[in-house]
Amino acid sequence: MNVVDSSGWLEYFGGGVNADFFAPAVEDPSTLIVPTITLYEVFKRILQQRDENAALQAVAVMQQGTVVGLSDDLALRSASLSVRLRLPMADSIILATSHASEATLWTQDSDFEGIEGVRYLARSR
Repeated sequence: MNVVDSSGWLEYFGGGVNADFFAPAVEDPSTLIVPTITLYEVFKRILQQRDENAALQAVAVMQQGTVVGLSDDLALRSASLSVRLRLPMADSIILATSHASEATLWTQDSDFEGIEGVRYLARSR
């Protein structure tokens, strides 16, 4: 199973330098877990940068995977990870969702560098 964080989705949709790194996870929706917080973050960013139609198209692609909402148990796991690893709220929710799904987390967000179960590739500049 795979979880792609928001930075990965945005890199993929934007055709960025690291887009190919995320392609195996994004292009296999049968193994894709999508935390609802990533829907929020990706929709918001694309809406800001482009328009609502483009944002809705991106979310439609994301929803081909299994969308996982924030349950009470996941919220508590997220808070614990946030404190222990000093992660921002969204990052801790994404990581907790990944752990709960026994998935690999794909990211280019340096907050996740060195965390077990994470496939990290530094952003290209």
